[in-house]
Amino acid sequence: MPQPQILDEVMTRNPRTLPYSSTVRQAAREMKRAAVGAIVVEADGKPCGIVTDRDIVLRCVAAGGNCDEMALGSICTQELTTLSPRDSVDQAVQMMRSKAIRRIPVVEDGGRVVGIVSLGDLAQTRDPESALGAISSAAPNS
Repeated sequence: MPQPQILDEVMTRNPRTLPYSSTVRQAAREMKRAAVGAIVVEADGKPCGIVTDRDIVLRCVAAGGNCDEMALGSICTQELTTLSPRDSVDQAVQMMRSKAIRRIPVVEDGGRVVGIVSLGDLAQTRDPESALGAISSAAPNS
Protein backbone atom coordinates (compact mmCIF):
# COMPACT_ATOMS: atom_id res chain seq x y z
CA MET A 1 0.00 0.00 0.00
CA PRO A 2 1.52 3.37 -1.00
CA GLN A 3 2.33 5.99 1.61
CA PRO A 4 -0.03 8.96 1.66
CA GLN A 5 1.40 12.09 0.10
CA ILE A 6 2.53 14.76 2.50
CA LEU A 7 2.22 18.51 2.09
CA ASP A 8 5.97 18.94 1.70
CA GLU A 9 5.58 17.20 -1.67
CA VAL A 10 2.80 19.40 -3.05
CA MET A 11 2.96 22.79 -1.32
CA THR A 12 4.19 25.99 -2.91
CA ARG A 13 7.44 26.81 -1.14
CA ASN A 14 8.47 30.18 0.23
CA PRO A 15 5.08 31.86 0.13
CA ARG A 16 4.90 35.62 0.17
CA THR A 17 4.66 37.14 3.63
CA LEU A 18 4.26 40.70 4.85
CA PRO A 19 4.14 42.24 8.32
CA TYR A 20 0.79 42.96 9.97
CA SER A 21 1.48 46.69 9.68
CA SER A 22 2.07 46.65 5.89
CA THR A 23 -0.46 48.55 3.82
CA VAL A 24 -3.08 47.01 1.60
CA ARG A 25 -1.39 48.61 -1.42
CA GLN A 26 1.93 46.95 -0.50
CA ALA A 27 0.13 43.59 -0.42
CA ALA A 28 -1.57 44.21 -3.76
CA ARG A 29 1.72 45.16 -5.38
CA GLU A 30 3.41 42.07 -3.97
CA MET A 31 0.59 39.86 -5.24
CA LYS A 32 0.95 41.37 -8.72
CA ARG A 33 4.74 41.08 -8.71
CA ALA A 34 4.70 37.45 -7.55
CA ALA A 35 1.53 36.45 -9.49
CA VAL A 36 -0.13 35.09 -6.34
CA GLY A 37 -3.56 35.54 -4.84
CA ALA A 38 -2.69 35.34 -1.14
CA ILE A 39 -0.11 36.62 1.32
CA VAL A 40 0.57 35.29 4.78
CA VAL A 41 0.46 38.10 7.33
CA GLU A 42 3.03 37.98 10.13
CA ALA A 43 3.47 39.56 13.54
CA ASP A 44 6.83 39.20 15.27
CA GLY A 45 7.96 36.82 12.52
CA LYS A 46 5.10 34.37 13.11
CA PRO A 47 2.00 33.88 10.95
CA CYS A 48 -1.07 35.62 12.35
CA GLY A 49 -3.35 35.86 9.34
CA ILE A 50 -3.81 35.55 5.62
CA VAL A 51 -5.00 38.15 3.10
CA THR A 52 -6.30 37.36 -0.36
CA ASP A 53 -6.97 39.45 -3.43
CA ARG A 54 -10.67 39.02 -2.65
CA ASP A 55 -10.13 40.40 0.88
CA ILE A 56 -8.51 43.49 -0.61
CA VAL A 57 -11.46 44.10 -2.90
CA LEU A 58 -14.24 43.42 -0.40
CA ARG A 59 -12.74 44.62 2.88
CA CYS A 60 -10.84 47.66 1.62
CA VAL A 61 -11.75 48.88 -1.85
CA ALA A 62 -15.51 48.18 -1.77
CA ALA A 63 -15.71 49.44 1.81
CA GLY A 64 -14.18 52.77 0.79
CA GLY A 65 -10.86 52.17 2.56
CA ASN A 66 -7.62 53.91 1.67
CA CYS A 67 -5.22 51.29 0.30
CA ASP A 68 -2.24 53.48 1.20
CA GLU A 69 -3.26 53.85 4.85
CA MET A 70 -5.16 50.68 5.75
CA ALA A 71 -2.99 48.02 7.40
CA LEU A 72 -3.20 44.36 6.45
CA GLY A 73 -3.98 43.55 10.05
CA SER A 74 -7.33 45.28 9.68
CA ILE A 75 -8.48 43.23 6.67
CA CYS A 76 -6.75 39.87 6.95
CA THR A 77 -8.45 36.70 8.13
CA GLN A 78 -7.03 36.25 11.61
CA GLU A 79 -8.46 32.83 12.43
CA LEU A 80 -5.49 31.21 10.75
CA THR A 81 -5.53 27.50 10.04
CA THR A 82 -2.09 25.97 9.51
CA LEU A 83 -0.62 22.54 8.89
CA SER A 84 2.86 21.02 9.09
CA PRO A 85 4.92 19.95 6.05
CA ARG A 86 4.64 16.41 7.44
CA ASP A 87 0.83 16.43 7.45
CA SER A 88 -0.93 14.47 4.74
CA VAL A 89 -2.68 15.78 1.67
CA ASP A 90 -5.78 14.00 3.01
CA GLN A 91 -5.62 16.15 6.15
CA ALA A 92 -5.44 19.31 4.04
CA VAL A 93 -8.41 18.22 1.92
CA GLN A 94 -10.46 17.45 5.03
CA MET A 95 -9.51 20.75 6.67
CA MET A 96 -10.38 22.78 3.56
CA ARG A 97 -13.70 20.99 3.31
CA SER A 98 -14.66 21.35 6.98
CA LYS A 99 -13.60 25.01 7.28
CA ALA A 100 -14.56 26.09 3.75
CA ILE A 101 -11.11 27.56 3.05
CA ARG A 102 -9.02 27.54 -0.13
CA ARG A 103 -5.47 28.05 1.18
CA ILE A 104 -3.56 26.76 4.19
CA PRO A 105 -0.15 28.08 5.27
CA VAL A 106 2.34 25.31 5.99
CA VAL A 107 4.34 26.02 9.14
CA GLU A 108 7.39 24.30 10.63
CA ASP A 109 7.82 23.67 14.32
CA GLY A 110 8.67 27.03 15.82
CA GLY A 111 6.16 28.86 13.67
CA ARG A 112 8.16 29.65 10.51
CA VAL A 113 6.05 29.67 7.33
CA VAL A 114 7.67 27.36 4.77
CA GLY A 115 4.87 26.92 2.26
CA ILE A 116 1.26 27.31 1.35
CA VAL A 117 -1.08 24.71 -0.06
CA SER A 118 -4.06 25.78 -2.13
CA LEU A 119 -7.15 24.11 -3.42
CA GLY A 120 -5.53 24.29 -6.85
CA ASP A 121 -2.38 22.51 -5.60
CA LEU A 122 -4.54 19.70 -4.27
CA ALA A 123 -6.55 19.48 -7.49
CA GLN A 124 -3.34 19.19 -9.50
CA THR A 125 -2.14 16.44 -7.16
CA ARG A 126 -5.38 14.49 -6.92
CA ASP A 127 -6.91 14.95 -10.36
CA PRO A 128 -4.68 16.86 -12.80
CA GLU A 129 -7.07 16.12 -15.69
CA SER A 130 -10.02 17.77 -13.95
CA ALA A 131 -11.09 21.26 -14.93
CA LEU A 132 -9.73 22.71 -11.65
CA GLY A 133 -6.47 20.76 -12.02
CA ALA A 134 -6.00 22.03 -15.58
CA ILE A 135 -6.85 25.62 -14.66
CA SER A 136 -4.52 25.50 -11.66
CA SER A 137 -1.59 24.28 -13.74
CA ALA A 138 -2.02 26.98 -16.39
CA ALA A 139 0.31 29.97 -16.38
CA PRO A 140 -1.09 32.98 -14.49
CA ASN A 141 -2.55 35.83 -16.50
CA SER A 142 -1.05 39.09 -15.36
